[in-house]
Amino acid sequence: MAKVKYHYDPETLSYRKIERKKGRAFTFTFLILCAMFLCLIAGAIISPYFIETPHEKALKRENENLKLQYNFLSERVELAENALANVADRDENIYRIFFEANSISDAQRKAGFGGINRYKKFEGQPNSDLIKNSAKRIDILLKGIEVQSRSLDEIEKLAKDKEKLLAAIPAIQPVQNKDLTRVASGYGMRIHPILKYRKMHNGMDFTAPKGTPIYATGDGVVTKASRASGFGKVIYIDHGFGYMTKYAHLNKFNTRKGKKVKRGDIIGYVGNTGLSSGPHLHYEVHKNGKPINPVNFYHGDLSPEEYEIMLEKAAQENQSLD
Repeated sequence: MAKVKYHYDPETLSYRKIERKKGRAFTFTFLILCAMFLCLIAGAIISPYFIETPHEKALKRENENLKLQYNFLSERVELAENALANVADRDENIYRIFFEANSISDAQRKAGFGGINRYKKFEGQPNSDLIKNSAKRIDILLKGIEVQSRSLDEIEKLAKDKEKLLAAIPAIQPVQNKDLTRVASGYGMRIHPILKYRKMHNGMDFTAPKGTPIYATGDGVVTKASRASGFGKVIYIDHGFGYMTKYAHLNKFNTRKGKKVKRGDIIGYVGNTGLSSGPHLHYEVHKNGKPINPVNFYHGDLSPEEYEIMLEKAAQENQSLD
């Protein structure tokens, strides 16, 4: 029931009933209906932006899940990138330096990603920039792994060669200290004991009793074990990598031509054969066909003090024994 409204008249000091005009009531009702209609239209237009349908909610959840997965994968790719960068850094600044290998530039490690637009197929798709960036990162990562794999294969080969080189280099005395009488003569100009004139002495003479064992100073292959003019019974060992050693004036052999020997193997015994003035071993080291001072190669079995004594004795210009 509609409420009755009254108007107070101050002149008559009484209340007068307010009669509602029929036209105003109609106008008021019409305005209310228009407002309701406009609200319905506005709701129909705006509701899609504020009210989600079940399908939209499902799509939203799927997008959020995909975003989480992308972030997770992006973090994993970043970890792989960092790990590869760490391996590449060690490869470049440790392994390749140690094994004297050529450097691999950053351009070589990431070669093949310039020029044509290899990611054009992703253009026009939703989140194309995100997809292209991810594809590029993965491609660079795969390329880096491929380059690093080849590099490590090379390093592995160099390591094996280095191991062979270290085993091949003449690194010990051919006669043990306990068996030595003395170092009779070193490398350089010396007076020949038989010919009695100064000539180049290309090795070192180790005085020791006849029959004292002689040791191979590095891994290699015996290329000669026979008599030679002036050297008597002599052994040549080819160590590879340009190194060759000679053992002369032997009493007898304990090896033969073509035999593989290891550092420390007994290959013969001290003698006095050939142009020799007494039982001793004449020992030479050659690098790329040229004789070099053997005193530089006794780091395998001498203490620093013993090495200093060896250097002092070897430097004395005296008469050689051959």
